[in-house]
Amino acid sequence: MKVLQVGKFYPIRGGVEKVMWDLTMGLSASGIECDMLCACFKEDMPDGGIIRFNDKGRVICVKALTKKAATMISPAMISWLRKHCDEYDIIHVHHPDPMAALALRLSGYKGRVFLHWHSDIIKQKFFLALYRPLQSWLIRRTEQIIGTTPVYVQQSPWLQKVQDKVTYVPIGVDPVKYDQAAADALREQYPGKTIVFSLGRLVGYKGYTYLVEAAGYLPDNYVIIIGGEGPLRRELETQIEAAGLQDKVRLIGYLDSDTAHNWFGACDLYVMSSIWKTEAFGIVQIEAMSCGKPVVATRIPESGVSWVNEDGVSGLNVTPENARELADAILQITSNNCTFASYSENARKRYLDNFTFEGMIQNVTNKYTIQ
Repeated sequence: MKVLQVGKFYPIRGGVEKVMWDLTMGLSASGIECDMLCACFKEDMPDGGIIRFNDKGRVICVKALTKKAATMISPAMISWLRKHCDEYDIIHVHHPDPMAALALRLSGYKGRVFLHWHSDIIKQKFFLALYRPLQSWLIRRTEQIIGTTPVYVQQSPWLQKVQDKVTYVPIGVDPVKYDQAAADALREQYPGKTIVFSLGRLVGYKGYTYLVEAAGYLPDNYVIIIGGEGPLRRELETQIEAAGLQDKVRLIGYLDSDTAHNWFGACDLYVMSSIWKTEAFGIVQIEAMSCGKPVVATRIPESGVSWVNEDGVSGLNVTPENARELADAILQITSNNCTFASYSENARKRYLDNFTFEGMIQNVTNKYTIQ
């Protein structure tokens, strides 16, 4: 079996690209020949356009001309796939990526196709209207549509007529490893405080406005740490200052992976305050769970976020855009040592049962081998 993962871009910046990267790395390490085809700009191009994981796995980068509506425009992807598609038994397309779909459509490929449905196209309404015929063709062409949660693919309006070929494979990650001494040092910065951590770009759909507001409902022995940068930083800083929450909310900016991991180790619980379906899964939730950290998340309609965080087990899910419910859930989980320990133990167990890297690789392998 030889597999090609197609879609998105390099370097790895988002969840879709990370899943592609991890699948290519994990499948090739397990003995399945697997390549990843993606587009990148000249300044990001690796030497020779190829990154090798091992003798069975490669990342193949082709040149992109520009980027429009979060899509790399890459005629080179079309020409590469036309030339090489017959080398593969399976082409696994990652959606949403119109460039990948167009490349497959024009390649003339006759083999098996799998479609990984990470999310619907939500924001780009104009481009969706142009892309819709190609998206419909891709849905018809594919053998199986793989979601990351059962909720998202069952409720997507684009997949209602093809539920007979819809399945799901939860995203899996290696457990977060952190430096215990560094995590302890971070905790020492906030002595006597219950530390609430959140990590993500400071953009509208992350719902940080409501997480900041939630701080006003928490006692003074709580502190909310928000890692990440984005266009809403100044607006959030103004909100924090206006509400007098400088001692209870800290925007600590961009975090490299090691520092982010240390904050997972340092915090008491994790909050995902996202408010729109753009947040389809929330990988950071399972990273927190891997450290035994309870999660407070939101019940976003048609999103898989609240499926990932099992309500009353690994944490609590609340109404989106509701600061008071966020605060109440934080307080409920940390109300006493026994309750907190139960959520913490269950969070770790839910990760181990559903979201390990090895489990994701095995699940995808099973999908490929069952015809």
